[in-house]
Amino acid sequence: MSTIAPYALTDRQRRIVACAREWIAERGEAPSMRELGAAVGLTSVSSVAYQLRRLRERGLVVQTRGRRSDRCPHCGK
Repeated sequence: MSTIAPYALTDRQRRIVACAREWIAERGEAPSMRELGAAVGLTSVSSVAYQLRRLRERGLVVQTRGRRSDRCPHCGK
């Protein structure tokens, strides 16, 4: 079992973490995966998901906002 130091992040991963922190500080909510990708220069949501998965493997959890829906959260209509 190998342990990876948190400081052993790629430049892209550092930018994702920094961007998410800034976003939350400025807006009071987590960015969506699309917003996070656009802020760091990634056009594919799957690329963002991959980077977030790699960060989670290193022990860093970056919160993102889920998809917005026009449905009522109580009844689903």
